[in-house]
Amino acid sequence: MPRARQFHAPNPPKNLADILAALVIAVPDPTCELVYHTPFELLIATQLSAQSTDAMVNKVTPELFRRWPDAPALAAADPAEVEAVLRPTGFFRQKTKHAIRTAEVLVERFGGQVPDRLEDLVTLPGVARKTANVVLGTAFGIQSGVTVDTHVLRVTARWGWHTETAPEKVEALLMAWLPKAGWSDFGHRTVLFGRYHCVARKPRCSTCGLAAACPKVGVETSA
Repeated sequence: MPRARQFHAPNPPKNLADILAALVIAVPDPTCELVYHTPFELLIATQLSAQSTDAMVNKVTPELFRRWPDAPALAAADPAEVEAVLRPTGFFRQKTKHAIRTAEVLVERFGGQVPDRLEDLVTLPGVARKTANVVLGTAFGIQSGVTVDTHVLRVTARWGWHTETAPEKVEALLMAWLPKAGWSDFGHRTVLFGRYHCVARKPRCSTCGLAAACPKVGVETSA
């Protein structure tokens, strides 16, 4: 068999150090905005955040976890009842299927507990690297990778770091360039920065602390 081609990242961007230093000042508290109390709650909440907002997810999860607080309870839930709770998040039927099946797999294969290995998490329904990285980094403190969502894709492209559109390719670059100990915090910081400062339309460049180091790739000059 031919050997898998080894990934060789290009040299780090020249503005990497300046951007990272300014980002820490701009977002001093790199937290996950999903409200959770256990790894199970964070896993389900992160799944629900797809095609929704953290704020909306936080509105439905208190009732969800009051009624079905752990994997065994959710695995035995009536799908129609779960759908009624998840309806405000959008795509609620598919999310209900994923949530219940995830709970079932956790019971069947992991004793009802959320595994703390990336290779196990990505076998769960609706769980890809992004969700797994959030859960491992936030709930377990394990630096498995860099969370790359739509905000991270947009912001890092504006910084001139890449021209990629595939999250896995951007994650590979970031993992090569960033210290491993800071992977999770970088993901949270960049998500929050993209969510509240470097927004998709009319980013707040005039008041941005990163402006001096940012080439604003793809940003209209009138923004």
